[in-house]
Amino acid sequence: MIALSLAQRLAGHVQHLLGDGPFPQPGGWTHMGAVICDASFHARCAYEATLRPRLLRLQKDWPDATTVRGFQGRLATEDLAVAMHFNHSQKVATAHAITDLLAGNGVDTRDDLHAWLDHRASQAALRTVKGVGPKTVDYIGNLVGRSQVAVDVHLRAFAADAGVPGLRYEQLRVVYEEAAVLLGHDQGGLEHAIWRYKSGAA
Repeated sequence: MIALSLAQRLAGHVQHLLGDGPFPQPGGWTHMGAVICDASFHARCAYEATLRPRLLRLQKDWPDATTVRGFQGRLATEDLAVAMHFNHSQKVATAHAITDLLAGNGVDTRDDLHAWLDHRASQAALRTVKGVGPKTVDYIGNLVGRSQVAVDVHLRAFAADAGVPGLRYEQLRVVYEEAAVLLGHDQGGLEHAIWRYKSGAA
């Protein structure tokens, strides 16, 4: 009941600020190199100004990295930091580790990853990668069209503005999911609309 009342409060805030939608689900990527790099580099990054242009360039420069195996082949011979114009050793290491994990589990395409994430064991395996937390797991799902709520600083700020107190990640995700149901919106679409509003990308 508490979660429902918080969801109602959040839903009211959405309607007040964003209207009734519709809020289309973001498309994500079909290029697996872009999926992996987006997941690995996005944290604390000005996405539209800094990361998105680099991801578009990566797809153009590494057309063979549309699969995990193709991306892994590129990583074996080229420097990802140079390719992404992003000198951050931990984020580069995270991208390498995600790539190796997916390849080791037979995940090669967007559809493979979409299906693989159905399993809790798969999500838990991703969490063993340094730099990957529950938000990144949910975010990866959105990047391959699963339509989930990935709670980041913008969604936390929006919830706080709505009068929803500080909650653990999983609790706040449930509140957002229930708000989406109340409003009749796609979860990923609602999340993306709120993210764009709070990040100034709208």
